[in-house]
Amino acid sequence: MPATFDAILPAPFGKVGVRTDGSRIRAIVYLPGHVESLAPADAQAREVVARLEAQLEAYYANPDAHFDLPLAPVGSEFQQRVWQAIATVPRGATTTYGTIAGAIGAMPRAVGQACGQNPFPIVIPCHRVVSARGIGGFSHHAEDGFHLDVKRWLLRHEGAMLI
Repeated sequence: MPATFDAILPAPFGKVGVRTDGSRIRAIVYLPGHVESLAPADAQAREVVARLEAQLEAYYANPDAHFDLPLAPVGSEFQQRVWQAIATVPRGATTTYGTIAGAIGAMPRAVGQACGQNPFPIVIPCHRVVSARGIGGFSHHAEDGFHLDVKRWLLRHEGAMLI
């Protein structure tokens, strides 16, 4: 698994795998705690990973910390609209797939798919999007387990009411 990441960073809920294009973050992936940490080998990647790591640590210490990172452009026009809508949900709050769908003229299932494709979780806080009937899925995982535990951790950390 480590070969697919430029870095693997510790997190209170496990690990965070990071992919870069050298100067920008391409993806952030939640990984279980047993995965070995990995420092970036590339000097250019080291810079952007260090910036991400510092901002993640600030967030873990204070959920009001903000992210200001160079993100590689990814996703379809529709996904971009969904991710922009997600980014407006404040810390401590949640919204539903249906609410975002209504705001952008889409179907809730399509919003859920776009949430699952979010390459920058935490930075684009898709954990704040829940189902009308419960916590919903997370990162294309609908059943209880590691990913939903991460979502619960993030929501608790931010002071959101859990469903």
